[in-house]
Amino acid sequence: MSTSSMSGAPGKTSVSGRAGASEGAVPSGKAGAPRRAGALPSAPEMSVGMAFAGMRRVVDVMFKAACPDCRAGFELRASALRLAIGASSRTTFYSFTCPECGSAVRKPAGERIVELLTGGGVRTLRLHSTL
Repeated sequence: MSTSSMSGAPGKTSVSGRAGASEGAVPSGKAGAPRRAGALPSAPEMSVGMAFAGMRRVVDVMFKAACPDCRAGFELRASALRLAIGASSRTTFYSFTCPECGSAVRKPAGERIVELLTGGGVRTLRLHSTL
């Protein structure tokens, strides 16, 4: 790296270190040729199929739950649960339908439960007051 930018010579600029460098800058193939940020020199067009080729299926998160009516214990996928987050602990809960007896189950959700359910991909509904 030179220090010609410090000398005041017209037309000469340089960047020393990373302070002046743009994080997303990509050098172009030709001097002075404009290029889109992030574009690769000879990147062919890519289809959706090509983009996802070789990706593995993500493992579904399973949650252990129990029904207070029939006392059955079971595991549920994230898609079988719903989380409602309200303004207080009284209005924050998760719900599901018992696969054994068909009862609609609603249980309170503290901070840790909310964290686990949202991290596991459970759909969340935020409740707002109408005041």
